Amino acid sequence: MAHLTLAAEPQYFRGSSVQSKLLGIGLRLTVRPAIGVWTRLPFDVFPPNVVEHAAKLLPVHEGTMWRSVDLPTSKSEWLQAKGVTDISGGNEHAILYFHGGAFLTCGLNTHRRLVSRVSYASKQPVLNVGYRQMPYEPITESVADGVDGFRWLLDQGYEPGNITIAGDSAGGYLAFSVARAVIDKGWGRPAGVVALSPLLDFDPTRKQGHRNANRCQTFPLSAFTKLHEVSGRIDSRRGISGSRACPVDMPLADMPPALVQIGSREVLMADAELMASRLVAAGVPCDLQVWEKQVHVFQAAASWLPEARHAIDEIGTFVRGLEERKSVQTSSAPSPAGAGTIAAVR
Repeated sequence: MAHLTLAAEPQYFRGSSVQSKLLGIGLRLTVRPAIGVWTRLPFDVFPPNVVEHAAKLLPVHEGTMWRSVDLPTSKSEWLQAKGVTDISGGNEHAILYFHGGAFLTCGLNTHRRLVSRVSYASKQPVLNVGYRQMPYEPITESVADGVDGFRWLLDQGYEPGNITIAGDSAGGYLAFSVARAVIDKGWGRPAGVVALSPLLDFDPTRKQGHRNANRCQTFPLSAFTKLHEVSGRIDSRRGISGSRACPVDMPLADMPPALVQIGSREVLMADAELMASRLVAAGVPCDLQVWEKQVHVFQAAASWLPEARHAIDEIGTFVRGLEERKSVQTSSAPSPAGAGTIAAVR
């Protein structure tokens, strides 16, 4: 199957700082080869989540406050950046966030710093969900934990249309999946979806023909074949029958506006372009931002990467502007293609 092309250019952010170039070189020499070794193992190996424990030492954005929240089957955090109030202080908007890590690693500690910056830029509190992950639980349970997080926000008094769902990498998969699940439950439509370097399609064949198939500085293409196989085996062991619908294959016409940020050389560009094309074809506004030569989830390096700080500012602008965009969208009927930044060519 040929990859979809774009009828209009996405928003392109040019410039690559010395810091970003060094980061890319570092990842290509260390992380990418290590992942490559993992993909070639003839058996499934799931090392301890060491990075999550080590990340406890990382500082957050100055003035950030957070507290633990117990969801039915997972631990989460309620986080407010400096100067950000919650609903008790009159702020009726909030963000539901899902960390990345390929559904295998990372957690609240690794992403607290990034989430604190998103909270500060958006001027909204964030529920950062520590969802269950493989190999202990299948992805369907990760989605269920995300739905529980949305339910918690509703119980605190937040309206569905005032909740933005966001995530990076695998968290981007959850952001779209949870939005779909919430709508299907009849709870209302979230304000919007923000996805950073999102993994949105577990089918590796749709990445193989993309121009970035072998250009990514973080992931070899084989990583997604391995992840697809691992997730399938875990589903089978848990008795989950049938294929799991990835976000790119879900019904999209009633989804909220979306912002997708991606590095120009990421292998996941295939997912970002496909999702953006299908959203716009369904009449859903989607801003696809491509950041020149930036690595996977470069936003997490905002403490020393200027492009990351710029990208987070863009997230803040998008999230704060959703109220205005929502009123515009409800007053106009959706069109088959052209409601967003790009349009699809099939």
